[in-house]
Amino acid sequence: MSDSSAGVLSTLFDVGGVVGGILAGHISDHLDARALTAASFTFSAIPALFFYRIYGSVSLTWNIALMFVTGMLVNGPYALITTAVSADLGTHSSLNGNSRALATVTAIIDGTGSIGAAVGPLLTGYISARSWSAVFTMLMASALVAGLLLTRLVVAEVVAKMESRRAPAPAAGDLPMSTTTTMDEP
Repeated sequence: MSDSSAGVLSTLFDVGGVVGGILAGHISDHLDARALTAASFTFSAIPALFFYRIYGSVSLTWNIALMFVTGMLVNGPYALITTAVSADLGTHSSLNGNSRALATVTAIIDGTGSIGAAVGPLLTGYISARSWSAVFTMLMASALVAGLLLTRLVVAEVVAKMESRRAPAPAAGDLPMSTTTTMDEP
């Protein structure tokens, strides 16, 4: 395949990333579980990368489908982390509504992503001179490390969900009395 054809074909990775970002946002909003959603996508990217390496060269159709799915699973958590998580962290109660702190938090998260975007191609260039299989192994290992780094947040999120489901609902007689007053009362 020519370089220009490969370049055009690789845009499907980005198109999959757009769909993945929307899907990850929708799932995390529906479940109210951002860390679990991001980790699920990240861990799912590992077999997607494996299947792309093995079956991506079978036919153009397989290449297109697997590249789209891989883009969806790799870029979905990235979009979720750089947007929703930035907003969550930036509006945390410890910041007391400081909009400058929101900008700082967002810049730190985006800057960290940029470091990965710079180091990834550098490593890919170095490793690809030896073997393309090694490049995919590096990408799968990177996804594994990213997923493992999310584990603490996932555990905290799951524990919080389990505790909220265990908390007994107040009985009808246990509801607090209203403390509101009307205009006529002193």
